[in-house]
Amino acid sequence: MWYLELLLPLLLLFKDVSAQWNVWMPRDISAMTNSCVVIPCTFMYPSSIRPYRGVHGIWYFGQPYPQFFPPVVYKSRTDIVNESYKGRTKLLGDLNQRNCTLRISNLGAEHSGRYYFRADLGGANIFTYPDFSELKVLDQPNVDIPEEIVSDTSLDVTCYAPDNCPDMSPEISWLYADYLPDPQYSSEYVEEGNTAVLSSTLTFTPKPMHNGQLLGCRVHFPNTSFVYERLIYLDIKYHPRSVWVNASREVMEGSSVTLYCEVDSNPPPRISWMFGDQELIWDTASNISLHLEAVDSPKEGVYTCVADNGYGTMNSSMYLAVMYPPREPWVNASVTVQEGSTVFLHCSTQGNPPPTLTWLKDGLLVGTITAEEMSVLEIMEVTPQGDGTYRCLAENEHGRSSSSLNVTVEFAPILLEESKCTVVREGVQCVCVASGNPEPIIEFQLPDLNITINDTESRFNYYTHTDGYTATGMIKLREKTNNGGNGAAAVNVHCHISNMYGSETVRLELQQEKKYMMAVVIGTIGGVAVIAFIIAAVRYVGRNNKKENGNPGQDLVSKLENPSMFYSAVKKDKQNLRKKVLKTELLGSKFSSILEETSTGDDGEYQPVGSMADLEKQELNYAALEFIRGRPRDGASVQGDDGSDYTEIKAK
Repeated sequence: MWYLELLLPLLLLFKDVSAQWNVWMPRDISAMTNSCVVIPCTFMYPSSIRPYRGVHGIWYFGQPYPQFFPPVVYKSRTDIVNESYKGRTKLLGDLNQRNCTLRISNLGAEHSGRYYFRADLGGANIFTYPDFSELKVLDQPNVDIPEEIVSDTSLDVTCYAPDNCPDMSPEISWLYADYLPDPQYSSEYVEEGNTAVLSSTLTFTPKPMHNGQLLGCRVHFPNTSFVYERLIYLDIKYHPRSVWVNASREVMEGSSVTLYCEVDSNPPPRISWMFGDQELIWDTASNISLHLEAVDSPKEGVYTCVADNGYGTMNSSMYLAVMYPPREPWVNASVTVQEGSTVFLHCSTQGNPPPTLTWLKDGLLVGTITAEEMSVLEIMEVTPQGDGTYRCLAENEHGRSSSSLNVTVEFAPILLEESKCTVVREGVQCVCVASGNPEPIIEFQLPDLNITINDTESRFNYYTHTDGYTATGMIKLREKTNNGGNGAAAVNVHCHISNMYGSETVRLELQQEKKYMMAVVIGTIGGVAVIAFIIAAVRYVGRNNKKENGNPGQDLVSKLENPSMFYSAVKKDKQNLRKKVLKTELLGSKFSSILEETSTGDDGEYQPVGSMADLEKQELNYAALEFIRGRPRDGASVQGDDGSDYTEIKAK
């Protein structure tokens, strides 16, 4: 038999061994449940012992010492065995030939354990061998698979089925191997330590897609219903092959956002979110989330998810755009330039989306609108009109912002058309108005008198006033000449204006003051009207006297012979008039003063009335009355009385 062939080398080995208690049996042996197992066994005893009643043997389970009452598996002297081994054990060897081989049938899981042999040679020659054979009863085949399976690396998976039962031999097949790429199969029968094992090896190259898939080994004993299977899940190690992150996105400044990252790798990698060179968060997992609160513009940029599991590294990035209104533009400082030069105004800002930049001057568009974060406004050959406030306006769909600067243009003084000399009541008033930056200095020059009038000269009521870039100077010449009646021929006034960029001297033109001329005209007309009123009053009184006395002409002459003053009164309805005094020089004399007429109001004060009031308002200078053909004073001859009771009045 096959087990005896296995024992022959051992018997030869022990042939020369004497005076020793020895046993040989496989240290480990296995069998499938419900099948059988044959445990090869050979024992030796000292040669000095002569078994006179034959050799007997006992197999124990679990313990080698009888005093502990281990279960008896087999006993040659009697059939008394443990209940679980009744009808299942059989000694295949000849104890007299020192062969203690044991067969156990219909194995169950409870039969797994250590088996010890005890030799009984009679009398005191009983010995329990300490060596044992450990039986493993399997309910499924063993599968040998590497602890680490790496993707894209050739893999061998071996399935083992014990073949230690002479009555049946196993067959091995593979389950769920159809999906494997190009699988290769090989079988081998291995005998080791007097035990036999049938093996089948499956060779293939796994891919990441095979991770977690099912693979099985089946053991079947022909002509029986015994089938045993072992299923395993493939644990394929592979480097990160995909890193998924959010698509690039836009968020408003101040809002919150969550960035997601998922990685396909085995084992799970160490995942980290990176912003530039800064690691924001990490974890060992298949996914990770980064939550950002109150996002602002410095947080805009590229965010990268990096995965590393020891088998490889992979990363993926996304761009986070932070939308915000334009920041307050930066503009260069206010500048002061000279007329005719070129000015460059700079403006820059930030915003997302990029804002448009517009230059405004005093609210009006200047230059062009640019869709960049930097704008330069060039003003060539700047003029005084270029002076003012320039505002850079930045706008995008989320808002607007602006900054301003001042451009000050310095220029030589310019004489304005308001500069002139005017005849006024007090004399001649000269005004000089000039514009310039710095503000011009104004001086008046009288070439005929070789006089320069400025703030150090007080005789001519010198006055100056500044409003922005406009300076005004004024003097009054109080003396009037007799030439032309209004001093025009004597007015020769020059205005001299100057600042650091230039000077100019201009002779001021003389113009009549409209108010003064109107006063003269209205005064003259008013004077004539008053005198006409007086003459009418005199004629009225004369006629009344003539009617009362019968000889009005003579009576009038008699009244006028001695006094040089003639008094009359004019009454108005519901008013008391003061007496009117006429100081006249009769017979060719002239009035030397103006009649003043006033009325008494309710408050007792005198107020101008009628044409005299108008005359006062119009500043009447003087008027004269001349009576023609009046009666001479004492000693004067009268050429005749033609009955005329009126005189001729001339206004000069």
